[in-house]
Amino acid sequence: MGKGETGCRDGVDTGIDRNVDRNGESDAEPGIGTEGGVEPLSPWSSSSGDDPCWLIPFLLSLPGFGVARYWQLRQQSLPLGRLLTQPLDSLLPFFPAPSHSPLRDFYRHRTDSQSWRLFAERHQALAERGVTILTHEDLRYPELLAVISQAPPVLYLRGSVEALNMPQIAFVGSRHGTLNGKDTARHFARYLASVGLGVTSGLAQGIDACAHQGALAGGGATIAVMGTGIDRVYPARHRGMADDIVAAGGVLVTEFPPGTPAHSGNFPRRNRIISGLSLGVVVVEAALKSGSLITARCALEQNREVFAIPGSIHNPLSRGCHHLIRDGATLVETAEDIARELRGWASNTVTRDFRHAPLPLPLPAGGEPAAEERLAGLTRAEAALLKALGFDVCDFDELLARLSWATPELLATLMQLELRGLISQEGGNVVRLG
Repeated sequence: MGKGETGCRDGVDTGIDRNVDRNGESDAEPGIGTEGGVEPLSPWSSSSGDDPCWLIPFLLSLPGFGVARYWQLRQQSLPLGRLLTQPLDSLLPFFPAPSHSPLRDFYRHRTDSQSWRLFAERHQALAERGVTILTHEDLRYPELLAVISQAPPVLYLRGSVEALNMPQIAFVGSRHGTLNGKDTARHFARYLASVGLGVTSGLAQGIDACAHQGALAGGGATIAVMGTGIDRVYPARHRGMADDIVAAGGVLVTEFPPGTPAHSGNFPRRNRIISGLSLGVVVVEAALKSGSLITARCALEQNREVFAIPGSIHNPLSRGCHHLIRDGATLVETAEDIARELRGWASNTVTRDFRHAPLPLPLPAGGEPAAEERLAGLTRAEAALLKALGFDVCDFDELLARLSWATPELLATLMQLELRGLISQEGGNVVRLG
């Protein structure tokens, strides 16, 4: 590791310059592709394997040695710099059986060991692709994340390290959200990004993707927390979005080592990072049994704010939000509601001062601010249809029964309202957009 690049909190003298502040200021030139994280392991000097900041990701690359075992080991109050001076037999009980052989190999041969060479080869390839490796010992590790229970010891990221430490608001919701729900996520995220909050979500389809899109449209930074390795974007269709996030000053981040594929067990672990990075979590649409409610529970355990957007009592994806509201989550109807709740946090840190700068036009949960203008000049038939539709999702046959119209008349009126942008039809259902 080069000097002047990053500092460890362990207190072990590793020859690393600690004159690096939380904003990434340093008198030294940054290492290639590090942006303040662990410098690439090239050349592979004999000291690299003894460096505490490199030892963390190496240990976590051993088979079966995960976050829980890592923190059990650290509870022994043994500085990382002295770890390899301990008798091997005293270390093995902290490691699962599959990791014993590679650990023995590394303990005896250090950087000449096969286990180290495999680790180094993979991580050197990451460095060449601009991936930063940030350990919890690094001064740039996100402060809010550092205080949660069993914080991820290592973060792999692509993009801006500084974005991880900006004040953030998380968005979670269904992968199969309604058109209204997706629209709401975009509008809320755009608004909050425009006033200087980072928008954090999970890069999944549905509400997550819409939140990222909204933040990009608002000219702000968005943080995508992945449930895979940094080299595997999931779903693959979001690779373009991932590149856009990085190009716009945001960041992709994961605790999973390179090569980790998508797996159902990864996403609850990802969710604790989404909430851990953020001041609060916005639940847009969620079923009663969903990953979104897991994230909300993580947020409560981490003493973060939970905001829930109410919806129709007939929409199954509103039940999770209503459940959270009954349990004490803050009910929000506009993005401005969230900005007010976070004003005390944001006023000293966001790029715009809420106390003096005018807030952007508040966006209603239902649709575009121009919806009222589009309501002007409606025919009697169009107005009657909107009244019969209300703000619930309604299928075609139900709407036909409510109006007692002929089918051709209903189809023609629906087409006119859809052209105006006031409704949308999807899968035989009709939903009002404004």
